[in-house]
Amino acid sequence: MTDQQSTPVPDKPVGEPPTEKKSRAGRNLPAAIGVGVVLGAMAIGILLFAPIWWLPLLAAAMAIATHEVIRRLGEHGYALPTIPLLVGGQAMIWLTWPFGTAGLLGAYGGTVVVCMVWRLLGQGLTRQPVNYLRDIAATVLLATWVPMFGAFTALLIFADHGGVRVFTVIATVVFADIGGYVAGVLFGKHLMAPAISPKKSWEGLGGSLVFGVTAAVLSVTFLLDKPGWVGVPLGLMLVITGVCGDLVESQVKRDLGIKDMGTLLPGHGGLMDRIDAMLPSAVAGWIVLTLLA
Repeated sequence: MTDQQSTPVPDKPVGEPPTEKKSRAGRNLPAAIGVGVVLGAMAIGILLFAPIWWLPLLAAAMAIATHEVIRRLGEHGYALPTIPLLVGGQAMIWLTWPFGTAGLLGAYGGTVVVCMVWRLLGQGLTRQPVNYLRDIAATVLLATWVPMFGAFTALLIFADHGGVRVFTVIATVVFADIGGYVAGVLFGKHLMAPAISPKKSWEGLGGSLVFGVTAAVLSVTFLLDKPGWVGVPLGLMLVITGVCGDLVESQVKRDLGIKDMGTLLPGHGGLMDRIDAMLPSAVAGWIVLTLLA
């Protein structure tokens, strides 16, 4: 291993722009905080005061995130059926309005079928598709990972106190992320999955559990008027799925050899980089709040 302290560092050339300062966790912290505050305020305002507008916001977010992943995969040779994925993703979200879970399931199944046929015949009837199995596997993963998982918040929004339910899920994931960030920066020494995400530590996971479970217990007690114990399994599930969501996206980006899915959000990367923990947590939140609350 090279001793970095003994290696001379060349002077920065005159006129070169200053290097962007990042925190120990790898973020541009001021930009990340600013973007997080704006997004959080917008989500809180909609969920608590105008929950019906959650569907348009969710539909736009899922379209942007889906396109980010399609574009990144396309840069590495994948050929995904863009139009069916984008249209099908919108159908998964909007059909929850009149049809609930049946609308989501029907739209998801229809999207997969159309994508399979689209990719099979997209080159015409006289040409054999190339890398069909690889591309369809990536297509089904994307359709499940982004619009289907995200649509579970649409299912929650139509339940009693739906806006508060979605807010509870989001707040728990956000506070778990804050707790993991703080504990990881201050105490992180033992890496959790260095081969996948070199910045996640077991100490950070502990911080996520403390902050996440606390946020969930307080939310279900004071916002949903449910027994506080409901927040314990909710918090545990949301922290675990949130961390797994982060790791899944990290592995996808490692496979592609990229750092971020996009550049839309300063300090965060793309929108997909911001909601990667939210997507599987939406499923877990719907399961726990539907069965236990």
